[in-house]
Amino acid sequence: MQSAKCKVQNEKSITPLINAAKRAASRAYAPYSRFRVGAALRTRSGKVFTGCNVENASYGLTICAERAAVFAAVAAGEREFERIVIFTPTQSFTGPCGACRQVMAEFAPNLRVVLVNKTGETRSYSLKRLLPVQFRKPGRYSTSR
Repeated sequence: MQSAKCKVQNEKSITPLINAAKRAASRAYAPYSRFRVGAALRTRSGKVFTGCNVENASYGLTICAERAAVFAAVAAGEREFERIVIFTPTQSFTGPCGACRQVMAEFAPNLRVVLVNKTGETRSYSLKRLLPVQFRKPGRYSTSR
């Protein structure tokens, strides 16, 4: 993924999300990859849901931090999302996998995705840029989206 050096608008407002994503990453269960990821998802109502990656010996059963956060929000009755912050303790920026992009697009095709590296640098993208051709069930969404 080519990185446009975008500044996150009103960066102070995402500081709590960055901190929540970092805390979530510290709780990741990653004994196989040792690659910890944390995500913090802010809903339109202002609630924040976090997720971390949870690996499994049967690799296909592993869940990513982004999907864990989305699923926690949906389980709590939230379905409108504004922004997700994804933290990885690496020098480079790590974008969400394709499955996570599609899950996020199900609920928030215009979601703002903020990537944070170990030094606290950020990159911000629209989900539409990260997943320009989103799968849609016919008739599921209005044309205004």
